[in-house]
Amino acid sequence: MGDFVKNRVSVVTPVYNGEKHLYRLLESVLAQSWEDVEMILSDDGSRDGTLAAARAFRDRFRRRGYALRIVTGEHRNASAAINRALPLVTGEYLIWPDSDDELHPSSIRRRADFLAANPQYQCVRSLGRYLGPDGGPCPPQENMADWAGEELFFPVLTGQSFVCCGCYMLRCEAFFAIYPRRQIPEYDVGQNFQMLLPFLYRHRCPTIPEALYTVHVSPDSHSRRPLTEREEEKKYADFEDLVDELAALCPVESPGERRRIALWKMDRRYALALRHNQRGRGAAALVWLLVHGGMEPGRAAREAAKLACGPRVRRLWRRLREGGKKRA
Repeated sequence: MGDFVKNRVSVVTPVYNGEKHLYRLLESVLAQSWEDVEMILSDDGSRDGTLAAARAFRDRFRRRGYALRIVTGEHRNASAAINRALPLVTGEYLIWPDSDDELHPSSIRRRADFLAANPQYQCVRSLGRYLGPDGGPCPPQENMADWAGEELFFPVLTGQSFVCCGCYMLRCEAFFAIYPRRQIPEYDVGQNFQMLLPFLYRHRCPTIPEALYTVHVSPDSHSRRPLTEREEEKKYADFEDLVDELAALCPVESPGERRRIALWKMDRRYALALRHNQRGRGAAALVWLLVHGGMEPGRAAREAAKLACGPRVRRLWRRLREGGKKRA
């Protein structure tokens, strides 16, 4: 197993301006029923009291028998923060929950026990639950209904299955075989595709059908801030560049798989053009999808009509349709 400590679980979490919510994650780590845990918190240049809040937990982690390492750097992005932490990982298993979420007390144990009992798997995931700002349940932000499959590269890429980072556990030896320099590609669009897609391309991932991770949905979250049209276009372009880099890393070589990635890109481009009433771009994307088999002719005709009508007519049509449903 190389230099990895058997049965140790490494918890890597990037944080930026998390003073108000970081306690929630750290308390949940301390409540774990697993005995060997190292917590590596990577601060991405926070400007509030995040570091002080983290350091206040040092004594409690020491008394619990857990390691708490805090690394810092200038503000860049979550993937850069992850990269500052990865060289410090020593565990057999790796998880990377968000700084404002929490782990169920048996979250680590259930997943680590599964991997120990099933050496044929290099990773496992659980389900998650979502809580709103009032602490009550709220609808999942991702699709957690279809969890039975184990070949997850394309379902995760296309949003048919969930990314929810704190649900996954990977074997470190397999993960660092993909990233021997212990660095993932750095982009402003997060870290989860980098952590997951190359791994899921190579390894099957079963699901423990239990909600062992809690996502706290906050309207103040940086990731949920409304984007301008230009910001959203950059985000989409960055995701495409990232996926191209990850596809080369996998490597994705078969024409069929490359076509599926191209269809994913063009489908997103059409959705973005429709949202921002970019008729020329939307029409080009529709034609490409139709020609390359990404959309059947009947649907393409309906989408072309939507694109031609513009957002005001589409909103009016939705209101009329909803009104008809209510009267029925």
